[in-house]
Amino acid sequence: MPLRSSHPRCTRAKRAEGDCVYIDIVPDLGHLRWLGVWDTSLSTPDGAANGFQFLHEAYRATSPTYTGKVTVPVLWDRHTRQIVNNESVEIAIMLNEAFDSLGAERNLDLYPRAFRSEIDNLNARISKNLSKGVYAVGQAREQTDYNLAVSELFGFLDEMEDLVRDGRAFLLGDQPTLADVLIFTPLVRFDCVYNPLFRASRRRLVDYAGLAALTRRIYRLPGVADTVRFDHILTHYHDGDWGVANRRGITPEAPAIDFRSAD
Repeated sequence: MPLRSSHPRCTRAKRAEGDCVYIDIVPDLGHLRWLGVWDTSLSTPDGAANGFQFLHEAYRATSPTYTGKVTVPVLWDRHTRQIVNNESVEIAIMLNEAFDSLGAERNLDLYPRAFRSEIDNLNARISKNLSKGVYAVGQAREQTDYNLAVSELFGFLDEMEDLVRDGRAFLLGDQPTLADVLIFTPLVRFDCVYNPLFRASRRRLVDYAGLAALTRRIYRLPGVADTVRFDHILTHYHDGDWGVANRRGITPEAPAIDFRSAD
């Protein structure tokens, strides 16, 4: 499964590995950033032995006339030599149970049937207001658009902080679900990317006690820390197109810090 460690959507898909799913890390390479080459310090060898140098070869192998975008993650079937899916949430749902009979981890169900409606509803809001919300802030071209995007983003973060303030371990109770996976990927990037670089400057993640604790709790779950590569994340954002100050004319919102208050 080709993916990028720097990309939040890809981190969601890292669940079943080893004998079931091979993971190939695709780096950013400037003008080739959506194509990838498996021979850099920020990539891995072609572990699944697909014989591809560029990711677009997998798309063209699936559909010879394909001319659309080449995106990650990709769930690739080595036997049929076709792309099965390239949508991160759908891949995560598939990996939750599709490989159970083949020896994948069965002790953790991130998408329990009893909570699927709640998970789907919360996932939709996380995607719209947080995962896409940070990009709405970072990509704003006018001050009014920026102000609106910031208000919507932090309004949602305030709401999620209120949700976990009752001491629950995860978003929907005592057990982690796919909703926790979805909220974790942008939250773990927030203070090193979205706050300083995207100008999501009202608050940092560490200013939200409940959400910061939730992020640490998810990070400490078995196998999760291995999916968070800050060297990839920082290189992708700070040494790429996002590192260029091309959004002049927008004044970031001042941090919500009261220096007059007691420690």
